[in-house]
Amino acid sequence: MSAVEGLDTTALRTWLDQEAPGLLDGSLEAALITGGKSNLTYAVTDGVREVIVRRPPLGHVLATAHDMGREHRVMTALADTDVPVPATYGLCADDSVIGAPFYVMERVSGTPYSRASQLEELGGARTKNITERLVDTLVALHRVDYEAVGLGDFGRPDGYLERQVRRWKKQLDSSRSRELPGMDELIARLEKVPASGDATIVHGDYRLDNVLVEDQPPTGDVVTAVLDWEMSTLGDPLTDVALMLAYQELAEAGAGSLGSGMVTDAALATGYLSRDDVLQRYALGSGRDVSDIDFHLALSFFKLAVILEGIHFRYINGQTLGEGFAGIGDLIAPLIQAGLRA
Repeated sequence: MSAVEGLDTTALRTWLDQEAPGLLDGSLEAALITGGKSNLTYAVTDGVREVIVRRPPLGHVLATAHDMGREHRVMTALADTDVPVPATYGLCADDSVIGAPFYVMERVSGTPYSRASQLEELGGARTKNITERLVDTLVALHRVDYEAVGLGDFGRPDGYLERQVRRWKKQLDSSRSRELPGMDELIARLEKVPASGDATIVHGDYRLDNVLVEDQPPTGDVVTAVLDWEMSTLGDPLTDVALMLAYQELAEAGAGSLGSGMVTDAALATGYLSRDDVLQRYALGSGRDVSDIDFHLALSFFKLAVILEGIHFRYINGQTLGEGFAGIGDLIAPLIQAGLRA
């Protein structure tokens, strides 16, 4: 059995024998998949087959975040829909097994494109197609009848936006360790909430590097899986659209150069759909009015700032695994200002 911080493979082996017999056989080898700055993701193999294990981060964890049961449940529910998700093999809510809740899922082939340099190698035509598939997959998610797939109690759509503002303010308060100029003003503006649209399943952190893309001739590039469902719920679908656009705006403003590329700069690649093209394609595919996107954009920047402040808090307290955390604290101020502009 290999030793890797945050995952006891001996304990995992025992659990798998009981809960998913035959999934993996023999001694297990595990490796932390680098790049994750929230939940920890491990590739685990018996030398023949490989699966993914997800668990919360080490140390300080934001209340209601990093919910393994939520991720496992939504992907299981979406298995027979038009939304591509990994197959799920088991959920463990017992902290005593490896020290935290975890779940096991299929390892799906594909690439999570996060950098413009990766997309430039593919060329503008493929990048355009990939971006279109990204938008179309979001449309497919928002089209799912959440009642029909057993997610009727997955969230409380009424008052969703008001609760989002309150929730993320509470998250911020739990990991706020310094002055953040402009943050209180942004929160005050966000407390003036517009009416929500019809509720759908909301991913909560939808962007290109949270999906896997694979070239599958003769179809071409397709989205093979949507990942990272830890913030999924039922709510206003425009929050997902706005978050995609927020990452795009940050890349175009140059904020992605901070924090060792913490914010994806994929939108800078030749062929990546413009903001207007994203909105138009989503509106045509979904039939939704996207004219009132500004509040949702501001909320997206606020959420990103809170998430990164939580990661910064864990980093300065020595509770992160992997690299790429040193400059994250510098990203918060640009996010606050982008929220105020929106």
